[in-house]
Amino acid sequence: MRRADAAASDQTVDMRKIPVYYYSSSSNLTGRFAEALARIDGRRVLNLARSDVRRGEPSGPWVLLTPSYKAGNADEVTLPAGVRAFLRSPMTRRRMVGIIGSGNRNFGDYYQAAARQLSQTSGRPVLFEFELAGTREDVERCAAILATLDAALDEVRNAG
Repeated sequence: MRRADAAASDQTVDMRKIPVYYYSSSSNLTGRFAEALARIDGRRVLNLARSDVRRGEPSGPWVLLTPSYKAGNADEVTLPAGVRAFLRSPMTRRRMVGIIGSGNRNFGDYYQAAARQLSQTSGRPVLFEFELAGTREDVERCAAILATLDAALDEVRNAG
């Protein structure tokens, strides 16, 4: 079990909060950001590197946290293969409500390319962007944005 999965299971997880599905490479920079989100507000974070998570399907609204990659890649592919596999399901794509991007400014024009390209093709907003593993302030700002999204979706659920 990766640390972010353990962090989410070690505390009370608020099931009313929109879960964040994330992918992180062996550097675990994106994973560290996900772990911090889980610690700050008890949000469920699910690691797409795990085949059981990647093969599953979200039961409701969810947010994607993805890095952008551009290294040794002849194509313009910046979205990790694990994320692409997860997004093959039409229902999974339909339930995605937003995207959080992780990137490295050293990638130049490819900084945040995966989140921005996916936003364009899916019509879902980029909710937040950060560099590398982010800072504590980045995590707090992202958690606040997600809390606003949680509240908005609660209003929609309660209105129906």
